[in-house]
Amino acid sequence: MTVAKLEPDNAHATGQGPIALIILDGIGYGAGDESDGVAVAHTPVMDKLFREGLSTRLKAHGVAVGLPSDGDMGNSEVGHNAIGAGRIFSQGAKLVNEALENGDIFNGNSWRTIQQRCAAGGVFHLIGLVSDGNVHSHIDHLYKILAQCRTEGFREVRIHGLLDGRDVEPKSALNYFGPLESACRDYQQDGYNYCVASGGGRMVTTMDRYEADWSIVKKGWQAHVLGQARTFGSAIEAIQTFYDEDPEITDQYLDSFVVSDEKGPIGTINDGDSVVLFNFRGDRAIELSLAFEQENFNKFERQRFPEVFYAGMMQYDGDAQIPAHFLVEPPSISGTVSEFFCASGLKTFAISETQKYGHVTYFWNGNKSGYINQDLETYIEIESDRVTFDKRPWMKAAEITDNLIEAIECGEYQFLRANYANGDMVGHTGNPESIRIAVETVDLCLGRLLRTIEKAGGIAVITADHGNADQMFIEKNGIRTPMVAHTKNPVPFVIKDFAGKNTYNMTDLSAPGLANIAATLCVLLGFIPPHGYEPALVQHNEDR
Repeated sequence: MTVAKLEPDNAHATGQGPIALIILDGIGYGAGDESDGVAVAHTPVMDKLFREGLSTRLKAHGVAVGLPSDGDMGNSEVGHNAIGAGRIFSQGAKLVNEALENGDIFNGNSWRTIQQRCAAGGVFHLIGLVSDGNVHSHIDHLYKILAQCRTEGFREVRIHGLLDGRDVEPKSALNYFGPLESACRDYQQDGYNYCVASGGGRMVTTMDRYEADWSIVKKGWQAHVLGQARTFGSAIEAIQTFYDEDPEITDQYLDSFVVSDEKGPIGTINDGDSVVLFNFRGDRAIELSLAFEQENFNKFERQRFPEVFYAGMMQYDGDAQIPAHFLVEPPSISGTVSEFFCASGLKTFAISETQKYGHVTYFWNGNKSGYINQDLETYIEIESDRVTFDKRPWMKAAEITDNLIEAIECGEYQFLRANYANGDMVGHTGNPESIRIAVETVDLCLGRLLRTIEKAGGIAVITADHGNADQMFIEKNGIRTPMVAHTKNPVPFVIKDFAGKNTYNMTDLSAPGLANIAATLCVLLGFIPPHGYEPALVQHNEDR
């Protein structure tokens, strides 16, 4: 999409104050019962906002955000892509599904290089999240790659499987690793050797993001590459042992492990091997990619830096070209709303804490790193706490609010955006008391922000990228199981207009979603939305 200066809407007057987009990460519309962490929390600000006349509910999952079906939960990556792009692009699992269905994944240069290395005796290693959560990966993709390996005669394949317990049920790892190890045994004939070689919970092994804690990646490197972790005879034995030792622990926090036989670790990564990270989502894949690709890497001591061919399922950072090699082309997202704002000379401000900083910058900007125009944009990252989020459910909401208020009061910015991570990150812990505190913290901060926006004569736009805190548990036969995954519930969309013009009403759209927000921001800022954008959620009264 060609990016040019936005055309002003000269037919309609707009307010003088700024537009502030406030993303309440993980806050959806739940059942309204005691399982709903948003409903049970004391949220007088949200309660009032959600009854505003300029409000609706948005789809934030499935086809509305470019995923394969409405059975797929949304996530922060595709959510912020959709909000920032103003259009719907095939995302993550859908892209990989298409590449597997048409065979493109096995016809590119990266796969040909893997073929050559395996034919020369190299081992093929697959690292990734083993579940059907469909947020970072899908186990079906792993099985299809394994089947292709067998068809093409790859003799030695090792799987380094990360445990989920976050996008799926909290203690479901055996449901995935049991069939996976069984499938590997089916391949153990005629000189073929396929097996799970190492693993660990995703929150403590390998899958760090935004450089929050490099020790997580170090543990993954030690387990996957060096074979240094607690040893077991199989992944199933490791998982069951951890369960027995700590009945309260969940999959995402299980320690790293290595599978060994009488000779030692069965799957260390060595010179001449090939490695594919089969996660398709980028935020928790970049750091491991850097460890495999950077010669002058200095985030931790690697001990060994084997000569391998490394590829991602996708390229996780297009601007920085991380990784250099990949199996599936990422969505090409140009013409984001921020590109149009910069072309139009608007000064903008973006802020979040580390856990969601990339979402209001990288993903918002169409999977592009860095500034679009540093003269016009200010990005602020508040460093996240390095503890499990149920221990500090308030997270960095107060610090985000302080900075955002200061940015509004300075009068320098026409558009500001912020993400409050509490509802999502604490929602993933499944701790009801902490979730309630997290939601109430956001509500308190939202009240402070609204007073500042009102004083500035601006407009507040409140929404979310997906649900999470709105369902804390699932109850069946009187037994409650923590619900730690995202929900498929709709999310709020509210416009609080303090400009005093009273010129807007909601547009009659049949199934509005996150992609409709960008055009809405253009309208509120006094511009005609770009051609090709999803329709705006509001219109001027005289246009009814």
